[in-house]
Amino acid sequence: MCRRFYAAKRGRPSLAPGVYFRALMMGFFEGIESERGIAWRLSDSLGLRSFLGIGLTEATPDHSTISRTRRLLPLETHRAVFRWVLKRVAEQGLLKNKTIGIDATTLEANAALKSIVQRDTGESYQDYLQGLAEAAGMVEPTAAELARFDRRRQGRRTSNQDWKSPHDEEARITKRKDGRTHFAYKAEHAADLETGVVTAVVIAAGDAGDSATLAQTLAEAGENTAELVALPADAGAAGPYREVYRAGAKSQR
Repeated sequence: MCRRFYAAKRGRPSLAPGVYFRALMMGFFEGIESERGIAWRLSDSLGLRSFLGIGLTEATPDHSTISRTRRLLPLETHRAVFRWVLKRVAEQGLLKNKTIGIDATTLEANAALKSIVQRDTGESYQDYLQGLAEAAGMVEPTAAELARFDRRRQGRRTSNQDWKSPHDEEARITKRKDGRTHFAYKAEHAADLETGVVTAVVIAAGDAGDSATLAQTLAEAGENTAELVALPADAGAAGPYREVYRAGAKSQR
């Protein structure tokens, strides 16, 4: 699956695909959220060296190498490997596909709110605020005065329809559970509740509602597992899942 992305003689030796995907699995199982954390854990563990096939005298992958490999391999290749792993799991009887749980989390994007620009004009928020202040009669306001003006003005809001990040246009302004607002994405996971196997991961806009993403996640989970587990005769249009749960609340489907 990955061979076509590697050159035989150009540049320094690459990170083998098997080592790369095993490193990601290790990060998932141990709850490590960053590539720096994964790289440090690999260098620190004799057991994980064995799992990755790295000898005691060999260097473990640097975080920059893991990151570069992730960018090298496209999404479709990651998805193909994900389905290959699901097939191995199903062969061991660890995929029941009768009751599925769906939950989502918000992932902060690598984009700062202070850099937002208007979608139609490209004007920065600071320039936009400066114009509003001058229209309100303020003469050459300082940064502190602009900040106070912004907090007090009526109708103050930054909507995704009007504003975007110039560095990540797909990120969306999203309010986190702790009340803070950031550019973010929404990661939604589907899991087999009998075994805990993750059967689908869907990345959506950070401001997307649960009702808008549920159908897509269900469809992807069904597509990923349809050929791995025999469907019941009465599955019908609802697909393989007898019950669906979202974050502890049972769905009608």
